[in-house]
Amino acid sequence: MPIGLLALALGGFGIGLTEFGIMGLLPQVAADFGVSEPVAGYLISGYALSVAVGGIALTAAITRFDRKKVLLALMVLFIAGNLISALAPTYSVLMVGRIVAALCHGAFFGVGSVVAADMVAPNKRAGAIALMFTGLTVANVLGVPLGTLLGQQLGWRSTFWAITIIGIVALAGIRLLVPPTPAPAETSLRTELGAFRRPQVWISAAVTVLGFGGMFGGFTYIAFTLTEVSGFATTSVPWLLVLFGAGMFVGNFVGGKLADRALNTSLMVILALLTVVLVVFALTAQSKVMTIVSLLLMGAVGFASVAGLQLRIMGYAQDAPTMASGANIAAFNIGNALGAWLSGLAIGAGFGFVSPLWVGAGVTVAGLVVLVAGSVRPSRPVPDAAAAVTG
Repeated sequence: MPIGLLALALGGFGIGLTEFGIMGLLPQVAADFGVSEPVAGYLISGYALSVAVGGIALTAAITRFDRKKVLLALMVLFIAGNLISALAPTYSVLMVGRIVAALCHGAFFGVGSVVAADMVAPNKRAGAIALMFTGLTVANVLGVPLGTLLGQQLGWRSTFWAITIIGIVALAGIRLLVPPTPAPAETSLRTELGAFRRPQVWISAAVTVLGFGGMFGGFTYIAFTLTEVSGFATTSVPWLLVLFGAGMFVGNFVGGKLADRALNTSLMVILALLTVVLVVFALTAQSKVMTIVSLLLMGAVGFASVAGLQLRIMGYAQDAPTMASGANIAAFNIGNALGAWLSGLAIGAGFGFVSPLWVGAGVTVAGLVVLVAGSVRPSRPVPDAAAAVTG
């Protein structure tokens, strides 16, 4: 694999730390600014909303530019956002920093997916995308415990200073190691938006929303499941989440390999397995041993779909991949919000803290149905896309 992929992965690592690292710092942030913990939690939801907006709006604004230069500009935006967060004198300024940093998230992974795929042979594209997303999975493994530990020892601002430094290193790495990747001469916003006239692009985005939404439907309230149902101590939760993140790391790598071999088939198998894992988890959540096994498998199987989902939408938009890729990153975050919302409704209706797992299984099944229907539907891929989306 080209060494430039490591620079992209480092950028993904920094972005992942920004997204996940604050989770363990919310009590300190709330105390420092005199806000309630639910209000402090808006720093997470505000970030997610900004990711969805940036994944579409910002990507639309940069489709005509050299993709390497775009990545460099996005990393500058990322650094600025985290610098604002580190220096924030008030809660409102911290929220601004979070929003600024999040704007680059969707566009970075969207553009980065295209750049990563272009750096390797066609039969290795999903693996290259998976390698770039490895940074995000490692951040999920390390972000919460390391961000919390650093914040506890040196104050929550130190976490944002550390992320700022990582962003600077990633900026230098992209500058030195990623080759220039001009946008195609015929690229225009109209061309990029034209990809959304293809039903398969919408089908791919819908599978992303439902498939990833199913995993996060089960995951959003997992801390309550672990403590209230499985009987784990609250202090064990961060380390159990590390286990989930380790599963994500392995699943991301394996899923990329499988997608390069047979894209649609691998996605169908992954979504079916995720449904089974969520159902088994729901049925055995009172067992600590089975909970540990299920948590690991949920991370591995759930995140195994990411590279394939990204490659599928790019396969049906090869003449306009940047916008479609960015839109799919937004779809991931819409799926996160959808899964969390439906799981919250189930808990609010009195179905208990196992209900999110059942909700996740149901949403995943819906994604599988859409994928199967889309795979048998007659379609007309753009030139050279057929090889990417068959199997």
